[in-house]
Amino acid sequence: MHFGQLRIKKNLLAFCVAMGVTFTFACKQDKGAASIGFKSPEQGKAVGQGEDVKIELDVPAGTQVTAATYLVDGKVVGSKSNAEAFTLHTKELPLGYRLVSAVVEHSGSKDTLTVNMELKSALKPTEFGYKVVNTFPHDTTSYTQGLEFHEGKFLESTGEYGFSTLRWVDLQSGKALQKISLDKKYFGEGSSLVGDKVILLTWQENTGFVYDAKTFKQTGTFLYQNSREGWGLTFDGQRLLKSDGTNKIWFLNKETYQEEGFIEVYDNKGQVDQLNELEYIDGKLYANIYQTDKIAIINPLTGVVESYIDLTGILPAKDRFSNTDVLNGIAWDAKGKRLFVTGKKFDKLFQISLVPKK
Repeated sequence: MHFGQLRIKKNLLAFCVAMGVTFTFACKQDKGAASIGFKSPEQGKAVGQGEDVKIELDVPAGTQVTAATYLVDGKVVGSKSNAEAFTLHTKELPLGYRLVSAVVEHSGSKDTLTVNMELKSALKPTEFGYKVVNTFPHDTTSYTQGLEFHEGKFLESTGEYGFSTLRWVDLQSGKALQKISLDKKYFGEGSSLVGDKVILLTWQENTGFVYDAKTFKQTGTFLYQNSREGWGLTFDGQRLLKSDGTNKIWFLNKETYQEEGFIEVYDNKGQVDQLNELEYIDGKLYANIYQTDKIAIINPLTGVVESYIDLTGILPAKDRFSNTDVLNGIAWDAKGKRLFVTGKKFDKLFQISLVPKK
């Protein structure tokens, strides 16, 4: 979780030093002192995205506030020249725990107040079923972790220690046109094409690889930073989006592969964890939810789950062999407007269309 006083103090200390302000929390934390604090919102308050939040100061009698600057996660969102309440609009804020701060000037001094609130999705996701448009062969040795469609063929990365590969795959036959194997100490995960390079994640080895897209010659490596593990990867044209098995989607610089922020994914019931293979389609992020037959369609600006695709039964029971694993793998043919899905060691890859559920 992202709340708690130790976390707050650590995160804000550098900010307060830079601002030259006195480090202060809610007035009720020090019952012996008459200090300024937050009257609202309460610590850990849950708020639906789009709901206005009243930020109100608790000012001791005889104290005159001459200026108050309000921030969310260190970014200024408004100010007042007195102690009047400030209205925070949350429609454009990303979901998850947000750190609300107030830098308050009074009696020649400055105090910094902080409180956490949890911003949740207020949107009930629409639901889609599916129609199978076409079926293609899929290699049953492929523990599919990453899947993309480029120029008539699939870029597929596969996992498991000792069996992890990166390959270009023929659509019609399902056979590898080109393939390399990873060292046995690496568990392959998601991959994505960025220009003339393929970026490949590993699971718990804290390492990503860079390959030449034509030759699969390794040209570089990079280390993860704050993200927990490597799961799914996709490219939105500007930056890489990475999942790590939590409800976070990390944004990576397309040149340096360094993490430059993240969003947290929520639906109307709470945070959505175990986000796995990713695909960026027409401004939305599609994500397999590990060990389920669901794909979440996510707003990548806010983290809101806007829709779910229920793929229950897409691989018939008769085709689920002993080594068949879970649904994983989403690919989009941008030119042909075709959506493909498969799973780990599925013997089939499906072209589907979405059908709204009634």
